[in-house]
Amino acid sequence: MSAGVTFEELFDPTFLNALSRWNLHARRVAGGGRHGQRLSKDLGAGIEFNDHRPYSPGDDLRAIDWNLYRRLGKVFVRLFEEEQDLPLYLAPDVSASLFLSQGGPPAIIAALRSTLAFATVGLNHHDSAGLFTVSDQLEVIFKPRAGQAQIMTFARHLARVAEAGGRGQTRLAESLQRLALLNLRKGLLIVISDFFDPRGLDAVREALQAVRHRLVLVQLVRASDANPELQGDVRLTDCESGDVADLTLTPRVLERYKAAYSTFNDGLVEIARQRHARLLRIQVEVDLIDQLSRLFEHGGFRV
Repeated sequence: MSAGVTFEELFDPTFLNALSRWNLHARRVAGGGRHGQRLSKDLGAGIEFNDHRPYSPGDDLRAIDWNLYRRLGKVFVRLFEEEQDLPLYLAPDVSASLFLSQGGPPAIIAALRSTLAFATVGLNHHDSAGLFTVSDQLEVIFKPRAGQAQIMTFARHLARVAEAGGRGQTRLAESLQRLALLNLRKGLLIVISDFFDPRGLDAVREALQAVRHRLVLVQLVRASDANPELQGDVRLTDCESGDVADLTLTPRVLERYKAAYSTFNDGLVEIARQRHARLLRIQVEVDLIDQLSRLFEHGGFRV
């Protein structure tokens, strides 16, 4: 993808129309937020009964359970679970490697479309959504806001990210460490990346340990990641650092690569398991609407 990609090319009408059908289900959210559609851990004037407690001076008289008073002769008030919003923090990787086409669509298209899909599902349910791009540094693009009116604004910010092109080298772990330091209300952090940090998965794991949010990890993959169609003498150039390596790809070397890539995937699965996170794999060369439809429809995506 080069600079100059338009909003219409990134988010075509077919993709935008599909967003309205999708749903996301979340467990109880942290309290202290604005009114929404998620059950929170706060107890107050909600709609779903939770418990009783003894009446205290100053309590709302409308909360008194008079039936219980008639049975026990004691005054109790009813407690309800409040409904609040679930903050969504979208963190797509926008480093230069994701803009490389490699003979097919660049991974950044799937990354930014997936980002908009999660944001739209949340905004359609009165949640708030914020955009934090990660690359060689963390950048706050769109502070968390709520309401369906924010969907197109969010999409336009993503289009500007696409038009700007890749932003330096991948430093996913460092970006996540900086995000963990932000004073953000507990919510759902969705990291969208190929997770190829030069420092390795251990650095990513360590960075995520400091993140207090619920996690969804969206891994962008290509068929060639697991089975590269290369052989013989090749020169490999890192599109971000410019480093060059001359290799002779024998069957033995390719088998070692495949084993290393399998270990990498297993490591990412283990990170998700340790953090009780959802791990999704998005094939960047396969129709994204079909993949997301299977994810969000039929009861919705659960976190």
